Amino acid sequence: MNKRILIVDDEPSVRESLKVLLKRDYELHTVEGGEEALEAVSRFTPHLMLLDLVMPRVDGMTVLRTLREQGQTFPIIMLTATRMLKTAVEAMKSGASDYLTKPFDVDELRLVVQKALANQELEEEVKHLRSEVAKRYSFKNIIGKSKVMQEIYLRIEQIADTKTTVLITGESGTGKELVAKAVHYNSSRKDKPFVAINCAAIPDTLMETELFGHERGAFTNAMARRIGQFELSNHGTIFLDEIADLSLATQAKILRVLQEREFIRLGGTQVQKVDVRLITATNKDLEEEMKKGNFREDLFYRINVARIHLPPLRSRKEDIPLLLKHFLAQKAEEEGKEPKVLTSSAMSLLTRYDWRGNVRELENAVEQMSSFSSGPQIRPEDLPAHIRDGEENSPNKELSKQKVLSGKMSLEEAIQAFEREVILDALRRSRYIQTKAANLLGITRRMLKYKIDTLGITDSVLEASKES
Repeated sequence: MNKRILIVDDEPSVRESLKVLLKRDYELHTVEGGEEALEAVSRFTPHLMLLDLVMPRVDGMTVLRTLREQGQTFPIIMLTATRMLKTAVEAMKSGASDYLTKPFDVDELRLVVQKALANQELEEEVKHLRSEVAKRYSFKNIIGKSKVMQEIYLRIEQIADTKTTVLITGESGTGKELVAKAVHYNSSRKDKPFVAINCAAIPDTLMETELFGHERGAFTNAMARRIGQFELSNHGTIFLDEIADLSLATQAKILRVLQEREFIRLGGTQVQKVDVRLITATNKDLEEEMKKGNFREDLFYRINVARIHLPPLRSRKEDIPLLLKHFLAQKAEEEGKEPKVLTSSAMSLLTRYDWRGNVRELENAVEQMSSFSSGPQIRPEDLPAHIRDGEENSPNKELSKQKVLSGKMSLEEAIQAFEREVILDALRRSRYIQTKAANLLGITRRMLKYKIDTLGITDSVLEASKES
């Protein structure tokens, strides 16, 4: 369907000229005055308006301001004589998308209209994407019915729409970044940038330029200016994950940003002002790190204003069935299939398991179970071996450890025995299709074949495994 354009001009010749120039590509409607334009908007619902600036009774500036006050967001291009350019610029400040001077240049007219409509489409797409992201990171998507999770939901609601600095603590895999995003996307900054940085993943020598940017020539190979993450997240939120891994020197620079709301790019002299909400996270005990001299006490008190602690999954096992259902549904939606269902025995094994890797480990397990189970159900034999056998209480694991420590078995022999057991289990779960087993183990088929040969997994061993 062609885009609709409303042409508003008191001169019949101008209206006719615009119709001739645009009728092939757009659906057009014309009116001769401001009053008619305001009335036509609700009937014609234009995608764009070409609006004359100077008209009797109700002029273009009045129409523009009235439409913007009503919340109309479609692009409005002002039509003006050269002598009225100053007023056209004022119109831009009041919400006009662009302006054209009479008489029109045909190519310029078409280009300006196309550009305005394209920008409008892009803005609508960005709004839609932001809306989808906000839904995805709603605190309601942090799954859990346990008392401690209900308290976390309440905490997020209380602090989300404030400027308060937030510290999120908890073991790896508990969902700290998800909580940080929930805080951001439920705040007034939700339409502004959310920038996440893993402090443990960036070398200390690069951290300053990563956070604050640098000027051209600041150091060897600094061929151009680089904008840092604090500047890129201006008016939004910056999330520093694993903040305890920062050096004391970098901690001092972050403290200055928090105190002064300003910084200087590396190699620069100009002060950069910034309005950023800081959310930090760590899996370490910051109080203990302060005692060791690894973390600045003054920075700790700056970031420890609103604190959210995420408990390990093993301490809220009543949430495991909900999480499993959520991830199974998510996996099915990605693949356009019906969600698989866990048998009661499989659910029992998954609920008893301690999940040392927390929610992240559980999500990865769902990925494996969904991919390699056949049929609509996930049974105990479809579970990863270490979960099915109970890794923490595995007799084989304990026996191997005792043999190594008592000198009855070498460490290399224990490792080979473990590899052999895992490979046989992967082969069983993949119906002895080596390509699938290699994918499950995260290695190449060639590497799997090499290990089968070197570990002495012969055809007779495989046959015995099939029968067991």
